[in-house]
Amino acid sequence: MQALDHIDHVLDTLDSTHAERGGALVTTSSGKFYSNGLAIEAAMEQGDTFYVPYMRMLARMLTLRIPTVAAINGHAFAGGCMFALAHDYRVMRADRGWIAMNEVDLGIPLIPGMAAIVKAKITHANYLRDCLLAGHRFKSSDAVAAGFIDRAVSQDELVDTALEYARALAPKASGLSQKLHLIKAEMYRDTVTMLLAGGTTPGGFMSKL
Repeated sequence: MQALDHIDHVLDTLDSTHAERGGALVTTSSGKFYSNGLAIEAAMEQGDTFYVPYMRMLARMLTLRIPTVAAINGHAFAGGCMFALAHDYRVMRADRGWIAMNEVDLGIPLIPGMAAIVKAKITHANYLRDCLLAGHRFKSSDAVAAGFIDRAVSQDELVDTALEYARALAPKASGLSQKLHLIKAEMYRDTVTMLLAGGTTPGGFMSKL
C-alpha cells in the first residue's frame, strides 16, 4: 500500500505539462521469481489483519488511474499471480517461469476477493478450472493461449516490451484524472466489490446447504 501511496503522491505533484502526457506503471523483479506469493505463515496467523489490506491493495491496483503493465520475469505463484492479474496488461518471459494459483496444493482455500480477481482475468471456464482446482502451472505460451498473458518474449526483450506497452498506453491517462480509475472500477465492479467487502470466510454463502 505504501508503494501505491507513493505513486499517487508522485502523480498528484506533477506539473500540468507532465500530467497532460499521462503516464503508466510497469512492475517487474529480478532473479527467478516475479513474486513467490504471500507470507503464508503470517497470513494464517494474522487472518483479517493480513488479508483485508492485501485485498484493498489488489483493488487499488486493479483500478489505478494510469495503465499498468506487469513484466513477469520469472515464477508468479499464488499472491504473486493475483498481483500480476491485477495489472491491465501482462508480458511474460518465454523461456522460464510459471504462473499459477497453487493454493489447492498448499491446502489453503481461496477467500472471496481472491477468487474474484482470478475469475475476472481468467475467463475461459476450462483454464479457470485447471488454474484453481488443479493448481496448474502455466508456462508463458500456455498462459498466452489461455488469454491472461498478452505477450511471451525473451528475457532480453521483457522490460523493453513492457515499456512499449506503457508508452503506447500512457496518453490514455492524459491529465492524470480519475477517468481511467472510474472506467476500471465499473469494468471490474463485481470484483472490486468483493475485494473491498472484507469477507475472508471461504464458502460462507453455503451455510444453508
